[in-house]
Amino acid sequence: MKGGDGERSRVRLCSICKQRRPALKRPKTLEQICRECFYVVFEEEIHRVIVDNNLFKPGERIAIGASGGKDSTVLAYVMSELNRRHNYGLDLFLLSVDEGITGYRDDSLETVKRNELQYGLPLKVVSYKDLYGWTMDEIVKMIGLKNNCTFCGVFRRQALDRGASLLKVDKLATGHNADDIAETVLLNILRGDIARLSRCTSIITGEDGPIPRCKPFKYTYEKEIKLDYFSTECIYSPNAYRGFAREFIKDLERIRPRAILDIIKSGEDFRIATSTKMPEQGTCQRCGYISSQKWCKACVLLEGLNRGLPKLGIGRTRGINSERQKDVQQIGVKNLQSKACGSLDF
Repeated sequence: MKGGDGERSRVRLCSICKQRRPALKRPKTLEQICRECFYVVFEEEIHRVIVDNNLFKPGERIAIGASGGKDSTVLAYVMSELNRRHNYGLDLFLLSVDEGITGYRDDSLETVKRNELQYGLPLKVVSYKDLYGWTMDEIVKMIGLKNNCTFCGVFRRQALDRGASLLKVDKLATGHNADDIAETVLLNILRGDIARLSRCTSIITGEDGPIPRCKPFKYTYEKEIKLDYFSTECIYSPNAYRGFAREFIKDLERIRPRAILDIIKSGEDFRIATSTKMPEQGTCQRCGYISSQKWCKACVLLEGLNRGLPKLGIGRTRGINSERQKDVQQIGVKNLQSKACGSLDF
């Protein structure tokens, strides 16, 4: 009997309920907790982030960026659950972008459609083909595997804004987690991008643009985000620049789990000298989208694609936003006006 009691006393129990055996060790607190307590703590932490940062107001229409991956799938579930449980009073929608990647996006959209049924949230899908006249498969066929992520990143960001505009939402919630934000801080340091570094840790961004974006998972580790999702990586992203920062972050986390939050904290405390010249925000002369140049990056990239010069907007080439702009505008603009980068006023 005594031996049994001693054996039981040596069994490690959940640090919260003290009743069940732990199922996981939280990376940011090192607590060992059971599955049931984890779900409660996880959802309560997201609720506190939403409330403490005033992310939403009652009556707002919120689009949830839905890719079918684990982050956006869990975000859709948590937002739906917290909205019901805490009476946020939000109208929630799922917004997905079809980049036109055969065997990747067409499969992941099936997960998004399943989320639509599971959580009872209306779904809107916008596609590169409809918005720009190109699919990523067609773009990669022209430019190859190098720099394709530049095209996709620029087009995807604008496609989300266009979809959000169609839904007439007040904000766009994305599933960016703590790992993503730490990666972005490192990338902006490596690139020397002061403008982006100064705002990449903000929990709400784009307030001066068409649709503000918010990140309820800003302090949530990727390891803690688990649910039913589409798990295949994009077939065109193995050599993406971000991938190297991601591997570095993972190595840091193995050595010191708090490193991710420390990097975010460093980004939050970053201050720009008043003497630093920052890009002036304006609008694209062609499509009206937010831009610090005469033409937005999407219009520049599209011009290159349609003229058979895909490298026109890559890197530090002058391209359209140079002294040659007038000449470029006179060549081939007519065939782009309908699809390339239409007005955001739908």
